[in-house]
Amino acid sequence: MSSVTDPATKKTPGSAATPPFPVLTTLILVTGIALAAFGWYAFSHWIRGSDDVTWYPPEQECNLHQEGCTATLGDRGNVALKVDTEGRIEALEPLPLEVAVQGINARSATVDFVGRDMDMGLNRFSLEADGPNRFSGLGQLGVCTQDVMPWRARVILETPSGRIGSWFDFDVARS
Repeated sequence: MSSVTDPATKKTPGSAATPPFPVLTTLILVTGIALAAFGWYAFSHWIRGSDDVTWYPPEQECNLHQEGCTATLGDRGNVALKVDTEGRIEALEPLPLEVAVQGINARSATVDFVGRDMDMGLNRFSLEADGPNRFSGLGQLGVCTQDVMPWRARVILETPSGRIGSWFDFDVARS
């Protein structure tokens, strides 16, 4: 028996009207998206890397909303961070940052704002030298959907003997 072809559609009576679901194409797309997400995650942690920083924990609590904070960097000296705002630190507002160093020959200073409970992306701000061991610049915090977002300000100093730093914890209430 010969098959009859409809001249208007050029289809045989038994042929399917829709093409089969592209399983292989979908799997390739999903794999590509997964690899891109993994690559972004690895890249963001690499660029934010602090593996080569010698960290010195703060010895006392302070309130960056009200005053500058100081940490001792072992027997090397100390570092102070001041966020010069009128009132509370707010998300998405420019934050004047001041870092002062004593007892250490710092070539540069950087402040990272890191979410303590969640990844908030890269919030790194390089400061300009204002004089010997004094640095300043502007920073900014990202916005969060939580009512109170716990942040950590990490101060990293580039010194002739390597990178050293400390951190100061604070919370920002959503306005």
